[in-house]
Amino acid sequence: MLRRIYAGDKLRPNGPCSSVDRALASGASGKGSSPFRGMNFHFIHNKEDFLMAELLEVRWHGRGGLGAVTSAELLAKAAASEGKFTQSFPNFGPERRGAPVVAFLRISDSFIRTRTNVRTPDVIVVIDPRLLRVVNVADGLKDDGMLIINSTKTPEQLKSEFDFKWRIASVNATRIAQETIGVPITNTAMIGAFLKVWPVIDLAVMEGALNERFGTLASKNFEAMQRAYEELAVEGAK
Repeated sequence: MLRRIYAGDKLRPNGPCSSVDRALASGASGKGSSPFRGMNFHFIHNKEDFLMAELLEVRWHGRGGLGAVTSAELLAKAAASEGKFTQSFPNFGPERRGAPVVAFLRISDSFIRTRTNVRTPDVIVVIDPRLLRVVNVADGLKDDGMLIINSTKTPEQLKSEFDFKWRIASVNATRIAQETIGVPITNTAMIGAFLKVWPVIDLAVMEGALNERFGTLASKNFEAMQRAYEELAVEGAK
């Protein structure tokens, strides 16, 4: 498989990748646990409150053509431009538009040696809420991990309906995308949601990656990202 790997600001196939596990750690992890145990997601708004850990692993769930792979790539490239080590690569099922797609993202301040799929993520981002009834999106999620879901429902409703044991955050990214971009493609909005609870980079850093990828449509995508950042609801947050 060709894996897109960002090191610094250069894209290289099948080379070393980087990953930043910037932990909001109020408590560092023990062996085998997430480095984010004990953090308060809602009140992390700047890098001064965001401490480093070893490795952040994220799994993105979407459908073909809806941008899950692009989300992981954009975040990897933006983080690499900030000096992080990153990995971003997809795992496709049947290669057709609309089929379930998984994308993997690793970010670290240190060289990333692992090259396998992300099997025990710290964070799972669900771009298409219909997948909640089709795929076990939470498979392998660390006990103290988090699900960020595009949904019209509150985190509490999602947790009750699907019997999730993990912390949940949700945002109506479909509505945001329709109102800002004009199409229900939610990947850039969900990047904003992710960065709200996991500020591995400043939101503003994404502008460069968006400009390069989307050209004249970058400003609309950045608006979607900003709105999802602001409108994200986090379970237990006031």
